[in-house]
Amino acid sequence: MRFLFLGDMVGRTGRTAVRERLPGLVADWRLDFVVVNGENAAGGFGITEEIFEETCAAGADVVTTGNHVFDQREALSFAPRHDRFLRPANYPKGTPGRGSCLVEARNGARVLVANVMGRVFMHPELDDPFRAAEDVLAACPLGEQADAVIFDFHAEATSEKQCFGHFLDGRASVVVGTHTHVPTADHQILPGGTAYQSDAGMCGDYDSSLGMDKEEPINRFVTKVPRGRFEAAAGPATICGLAVEVSDRTGLAEKVGTVRIGPRLEGSVPGFW
Repeated sequence: MRFLFLGDMVGRTGRTAVRERLPGLVADWRLDFVVVNGENAAGGFGITEEIFEETCAAGADVVTTGNHVFDQREALSFAPRHDRFLRPANYPKGTPGRGSCLVEARNGARVLVANVMGRVFMHPELDDPFRAAEDVLAACPLGEQADAVIFDFHAEATSEKQCFGHFLDGRASVVVGTHTHVPTADHQILPGGTAYQSDAGMCGDYDSSLGMDKEEPINRFVTKVPRGRFEAAAGPATICGLAVEVSDRTGLAEKVGTVRIGPRLEGSVPGFW
């Protein structure tokens, strides 16, 4: 199975790049399954129902989120209506929406996707992410109800992300980190067969501060006095993510590579497949 994960879409430029490029990637790379993190898609803060639907129409099978999931208040009402829209699974019981879903891939495989949020340096501080992952896997284990298992671990600390990856090694097909918006160079297949990367990066303008126009963040570091709001940068976007080939027999990773398509970052792997 050919799987693509795209990191946090940031603002109009990020979501436009995904909408324009993803259909071609699905066709050219013969992708079986696509997950996109959309929690920064609406001006850098949250996601609307319209953006979610546009992202799915472009080829995303599931849209994950993170700590900004409810920044657009309408997400509280549309989250329960869409099975393929995920908020972190370790939100308290009763929070609108769901933290995992089982979806049929284009090749007919049953794919479990789960969204979990870390706790180190994160706000709000949610329930134990490791216990939440155990609960998700207990209900739908790899090799039984699921042919492949994908976790989006939305977290700040690389130590927590790495421990989460090792914790799930051999029990998940893919564990990929989001939230920090900077692609890491540690993509690998762990000893038990799980594809891992600490952070997939973002789909947005990299001439920025994490996808936001850089002038106000610089001002706040220098003067400590806000002059205005953070605004999403509007320059050309680079698409960043993780490509994984998963065994149809075991559900574990056989090949992993980074994806970087756009004007600023180098290191994309257009010949991965």
